[in-house]
Amino acid sequence: MEKLIYNIAMYKSKKYLINKYSLDWYQQFHKESRKYLYEIFPKVPDIGKSIFSFNYKFAPSYIAWYLTLEKMGISNDEITQIIWKINERMVHIIPAFLMHKVGKLYFSSFRKKAGQHVRKQETTGVHPYDWQIEYRNVSDNCFEIDIKECGIKKLAADFHAEGLLPGICRMDYLFANIMNNGFERTKTLGDGNECCNCRYFLEGSCEWSPEKGFIDRK
Repeated sequence: MEKLIYNIAMYKSKKYLINKYSLDWYQQFHKESRKYLYEIFPKVPDIGKSIFSFNYKFAPSYIAWYLTLEKMGISNDEITQIIWKINERMVHIIPAFLMHKVGKLYFSSFRKKAGQHVRKQETTGVHPYDWQIEYRNVSDNCFEIDIKECGIKKLAADFHAEGLLPGICRMDYLFANIMNNGFERTKTLGDGNECCNCRYFLEGSCEWSPEKGFIDRK
């Protein structure tokens, strides 16, 4: 799955990156990031079956892209924007008319399993690189999750890619916007807060608009 995520993302973003930078730039980026990816794979702990397993599978690609772009001399702000664009183009592999249904199904399933995840934390425990959360059901349309520990944050630190955060945290707004689901948050671990206080709405809307900044929404 991790290799598939990387390959789809690189394929879908190829035209954009060539147009913005150059063919030579893209070829160097692809070659170097792929090399990093295969170095990272054997060192990534397996968190097993978790409601966050899918999120975790994106981490090797994020880290490989970050390390490559950093090595290429790209500023941290631009690295963040490039990774945003790569994800945006990857997500668009799903037709727009299906995105809301996909998002609603994903979050409906997620909220059903969140309580089980919390109970596992409190009894047998979860993998050290799995997420530690608090979960609250607000209404039929809304639920909240406070993330106390994040597997991607831990993994990024292992590979000296801490600069990935809080940039990749902002992609929750991107995905919610594309899937036409509601999302709100004022704190993230990546910003140095004590938790990520996420509020999700199955039916709603979410503005992406990174040009407005991420002061009150994180």
